[in-house]
Parts: sequence; C-alpha cells; structure tokens
Amino acid sequence: MVARIYQPARNAMTSGQAKTKIWILEFPQASARDIDPLMGWTGSDDTQSQVKLKFPSKDAALAYAKEHGIEATVTSPHKRKPNIRAGGYGENFATDRKGPWTH
Repeated sequence: MVARIYQPARNAMTSGQAKTKIWILEFPQASARDIDPLMGWTGSDDTQSQVKLKFPSKDAALAYAKEHGIEATVTSPHKRKPNIRAGGYGENFATDRKGPWTH
C-alpha cells in the first residue's frame, strides 16, 4: 500500500493561510466500503484509511515513512502568489485617498 505525503490547500472559504504549512501522510483506502443493510450507513473494516499523520516538514514525513518501511509518494503543492497590499485592510478607510472609493 502506497501512502501519500502532501501539503493541504487552504480552505476556499477563507483568505488566510492557516493550516497549510504542515505536511500530511495519509494512507489510501485498501478495501471498498460496504452498505449496512439495516441502517444504510457506509462502513469499512479498513482502519488505515482513517489515519492522517501531521508533520512540520516534508523531510520529517519522508524520514518517518522510511523508518517505518512505508512506501510513499510526495505530491508537491501548487503555491499561489501572496496578495499583500501596502496599506492592508485599513487602506479601505484611509482619509488621504487620492480617488473615489469603488468596489
């Protein structure tokens, strides 16, 4: 079973970069999920797919995988250019604005 090491993307509902600096080692699902006939819930006897290990760096995740004999593939993140304005949010309410404020 080949594990996956990746850096999570930021939440689409926020503009912040929180929780995107860590690296995650995650195992794929080994067996198919089955449907409980009585309740209709889905379940699986595979507990490895529930495991997500967090690491501060890619090297730490690779070292852990090598130490424990885990085959792993690394997925590189797609970094975006930070959008940092000189005045920040306060620029919207500046009294020395040169032009009219528009959306």
